[in-house]
Amino acid sequence: MANTRSTAPYRYAAHMCSLVQTIFQVRWSTETRFVCSVGTRAMQVHRKLASSGNHGAVAGEVYETEVLDAAGFAGAEAEAARAFFQRLDEQLNKVNRFYERKEGEFLERGECLRRQLQILVELKAAVTEARRRGGSSAAGSADLEDPSVSCSILHGDQSLRGITKQEHESQEKLADNATAKNTDEGEDHLSISEGLGDSGRIEKPTEEVANKLMTFSGRAVTCQGRSVRINIPVTTPSRTVFAIRELLFDDMLSQSRKTGGNGGDGGEKLSINKKKVHQAEKMIRGALVELYKGLGYLKTYRSLNMLAFVKILKKFDKVTAKEVQTIYLKVVESSYFNSSDKAIRLMDDVEELFVRHFASGDKRKAMKYLKPNQKEESHATTFFIGLFTGGFVALFIGYCIMAHISGMYTHQSNKVYMSTSYPVLSMFSLFFLHLFLYGCNIFMWRKTRINYAFIFEFAPTKELKYRDVFLICTTSMTIVVGVMFAHLTLIVKGYSSSTVQAIPGCLLLVFLLVLVCPFKILYRSSRYHFLIAIRNIILTPFYKVVMVDFFMADQLCSQVPLLRTLEYLACYYITSSYKTQDYGYCTRVKHFRDLAYAVSFLPYYWRAMQCARRWFDEGDINHIVNLGKYVSAMLAAGTKVAYENDNSAGWLSLVVIVSSVATIYQLYWDFVKDWGLLQFNSKNPWLRNDLILKQKYIYFISMGLNLLLRLAWLQTVIHPNIGSLDSRVTLFFLAALEVIRRGLWNFYRLENEHLNNAGKFRAVKVVPLPFHEVEEN
Repeated sequence: MANTRSTAPYRYAAHMCSLVQTIFQVRWSTETRFVCSVGTRAMQVHRKLASSGNHGAVAGEVYETEVLDAAGFAGAEAEAARAFFQRLDEQLNKVNRFYERKEGEFLERGECLRRQLQILVELKAAVTEARRRGGSSAAGSADLEDPSVSCSILHGDQSLRGITKQEHESQEKLADNATAKNTDEGEDHLSISEGLGDSGRIEKPTEEVANKLMTFSGRAVTCQGRSVRINIPVTTPSRTVFAIRELLFDDMLSQSRKTGGNGGDGGEKLSINKKKVHQAEKMIRGALVELYKGLGYLKTYRSLNMLAFVKILKKFDKVTAKEVQTIYLKVVESSYFNSSDKAIRLMDDVEELFVRHFASGDKRKAMKYLKPNQKEESHATTFFIGLFTGGFVALFIGYCIMAHISGMYTHQSNKVYMSTSYPVLSMFSLFFLHLFLYGCNIFMWRKTRINYAFIFEFAPTKELKYRDVFLICTTSMTIVVGVMFAHLTLIVKGYSSSTVQAIPGCLLLVFLLVLVCPFKILYRSSRYHFLIAIRNIILTPFYKVVMVDFFMADQLCSQVPLLRTLEYLACYYITSSYKTQDYGYCTRVKHFRDLAYAVSFLPYYWRAMQCARRWFDEGDINHIVNLGKYVSAMLAAGTKVAYENDNSAGWLSLVVIVSSVATIYQLYWDFVKDWGLLQFNSKNPWLRNDLILKQKYIYFISMGLNLLLRLAWLQTVIHPNIGSLDSRVTLFFLAALEVIRRGLWNFYRLENEHLNNAGKFRAVKVVPLPFHEVEEN
């Protein structure tokens, strides 16, 4: 029992120190000894300088603890103590290395932002001076653009792939510099506001700044003796069209510049107006926010590891009845990760700069950007979720009883009701089922600590919590079922006027108006974020594709029945067919029928165009392979449509072949690419090395469910019917199964993305910077 008790802290050390990462291969160099003793018990902690093996360059300090015989350990306890401190030394060295590397990256980023701010201040001063000088002449004319500096500035590589390549190169360069460079004790990297006056501007006269900006080296503008160019990411349609034009006609434009009448300059003249400066300012502001956030994470990392060492040493003292905590903690407190204050001072500098340049001296306003407060969860939300859930269940039971009594949802049901009113209920049911599953996803992501907010780039003050999502679902479905219950009651009683028939359409219109409501009520920021994502999807590939956009497009691929129903209802109510109850009008007219078919292809087309845009941006061939998956889905949908019009054996065979190929394609991409599973050499057979869920069988069950639910297309061939239910109800259940499959897919997709981010230590977004130095020939 005593032996088991004495080895307990060593097992505990393995768990407590698992939060530190990054292993370095080092070799020993010169050493400095620290000899500590308590009474007759003694231990020595050696601090040594380690070299990285690269030309003998010093990489930092490492620690090695030696337990002496006078420490009071005997036999197995002595060996266990040596193993314990060996593991503890390894973790301390890892923490120091990781902290030093990340600190170096942030210091390098801070220095880069200091240079960016200097250039920005000069540009703003020049634009202000140009506006002042041109004010008198502009007063008598209606200019279409802001007054601008009369100079040319290079937009750099404005191609989509060029911008992305520069971002990746800057990230790699930043990491390499931080790893290879041993940061000095000087203040150069710390005071990033150095060189800026109290007003935040360069200490030079405005006229001198303006004159310097009008001095060029080729097509780049010169700032502080450096030739720089401005790169604004091509994230909007106008910039995308410009980039495509530059890519397609680069040779022609280059030839025209050589033969043009621009003299020796030959550069493309582009005014630096207020709008361009504002775009650059916005990019630098975002970069400062992300830098501040990263420094905050590093500070938290520091305090958590210090707490871990305190706890494990306290546990060791308690179990072994030795007093080594004070001895080893002195070493930990003097180690690099706990003694270095460079990151903290840089954090203060960033805060000061942000207050000065982007908050007009208002610190409270600056803190709203740098340290946004999390939304407080209210107990009232939970109360109303329960209240509306009870209301929904009661109204739904009443609706089902009324539908059963009146014979609805059967083969002998009211054709007008099933063709006009039931689609409204099914559409809302599919939508809010999907939203409910998204709320379940958020709950599971938070429970498993998947950083979905960082992946989707959600603002901490505006993101929806899972309780908010559940409240929206329960409230909305209570309203929908209540209105449809009242409408069905009127139909059963024999009211069939156009006003009664318009009730479902009015319900749909109310929800659409709430969605676009401009007032700051009913989660306006989330509604607008949703609308922006839909806009970006519709206008793809002209908008730069980010994670939330293609994630939302994938959701639309599972909501094709909803989109077709929405198109039908829009036709039915806009053409006023509800007044005559002519529910077949929108299926008889050819252009409306063709539009319904086109809607079936749109989600796959949008997703394919997003893959094309990402390939154009990044040059990764995997995006082209992914595009093929959506092309196969469009071919499968096309064959199904053709089979619906011509139920011949030839089309049936083609449906089976094309759909089978598309399903295999999609399953491979789901399991291998999106979920990162089926890695044969993994330590977890048929899964992957890193798993968030402890129960491995859940992954196999999820893969089996995904396989079964991917086979929903078989209903096109089998035409299943459930008893006497109307075929439209059967199709609704199949559509609901696809929505459930998508909810399952969502969790594992973000789990894989989170593990990729964690493996590469990505916790903050790297914002591209607008100004880049140009090497002169």
